[in-house]
Amino acid sequence: MDIRAGFFYLFSAVLLFAAFRVITARNPVYAALYLVLAFFQAAAVWILLKAEFLAISLVLVYVGAVMVLFLFVVMMLDINVDSLRAGFWKHFPLAAAVGAVIALEMAGVLLGGFRLGEETKPAAAALPAAAAQFSNTKELGKLLYTQYLYPLEIAAVILLVAIIAAIALTLRQRKDSKHMDPSDQVRVKARDRVRMVKLEPTMAAPEPQPAAAAAETKA
Repeated sequence: MDIRAGFFYLFSAVLLFAAFRVITARNPVYAALYLVLAFFQAAAVWILLKAEFLAISLVLVYVGAVMVLFLFVVMMLDINVDSLRAGFWKHFPLAAAVGAVIALEMAGVLLGGFRLGEETKPAAAALPAAAAQFSNTKELGKLLYTQYLYPLEIAAVILLVAIIAAIALTLRQRKDSKHMDPSDQVRVKARDRVRMVKLEPTMAAPEPQPAAAAAETKA
């Protein structure tokens, strides 16, 4: 077994452990962190398979954006985990049956793919040496910026409109929140916020009122 196969088994073992902990962790924050670890291990496996673009996309999109947003939402909402796990064992048989069916389907697809790879191994060995220098990321970039340039620009415009809409919805004035102008906060000075009042160190006691003195005399 060479070093590449060793890294593959190592990343795959950590990936399986992290995926198992995602569904068994009681704390949703820990589950999200284990999912981030699973994404990193999947990206490492894709790098070993020379799919650099997929690995970078997985790290940037899912780990860098989706999971960070998910962690912020989970920590801000303060979800009650006990109420979510109330019906866990009630739905466990159905979930186990669906998981077993999915596992059998994946096993059938993967085993068929492995047998196909063994059959085409002599043909792959006959490929020229120039194919070893092939870069899928470079070829994908050529396709994106030549053949699929207009769909790429349309997708970029749609994403830009979505970003502008999100910013506009966030910065709109709401009646239930107090808005503070950052420029006013920066220009504020101490003399505008604090007013010094000079008081005498000693003051004479006030003289008693006549009504209060008469009441004391009757008492």
